[in-house]
Amino acid sequence: MSPTRLKAPSVKLPAEYEAETQQKPQGMDRRRFLNYTGWLGILGSLAVGLLGFLRFLFPRVLFEPPTQFKAGLPSDYAVGAVDTRWVGPQRVWIVREEQGFYAILAICTHLGCTPAWLATENKFKCPCHGSGFRRSGVNFEGPAPRPLERVKITLAGDGQLLVDKGKTFRQEKGEWSSPDAYLNV
Repeated sequence: MSPTRLKAPSVKLPAEYEAETQQKPQGMDRRRFLNYTGWLGILGSLAVGLLGFLRFLFPRVLFEPPTQFKAGLPSDYAVGAVDTRWVGPQRVWIVREEQGFYAILAICTHLGCTPAWLATENKFKCPCHGSGFRRSGVNFEGPAPRPLERVKITLAGDGQLLVDKGKTFRQEKGEWSSPDAYLNV
């Protein structure tokens, strides 16, 4: 048997080591790239989560106007007239009779259009599909399935008419006879 010779480990001299390191390109190595990419992903996820949380703290809210409004003194309304001054801002007609007042919601019961008051014909007429309503709000022509709704009308503490659109009264349910659907004066 021949004697085996053991090889000593090769030791690099500093000059060889420097020469080897200088030959590597100076760009970003894979480890550094993956490290940066990982941190970028983590920070991006945290930023998206933070934005979602801030959006939760400050939601988009649709602020609706109050349902109640004061409509002036009873003496401001002529007996036997349908007052149209509140149709634009509040979508309500106020009707004055000799015995009192009632307020009609200016929303057609067919598809929600705003009817017009035709004083010469003494009726409400919907421009969308031709529904006609008597002065009391009862439907008599066109496709509207039911009468117009009345809304709550009372006297406020200062003597003005107080209309509340949040409380409606439907004729087919017998609610027009409710004390809040008609204001006796």
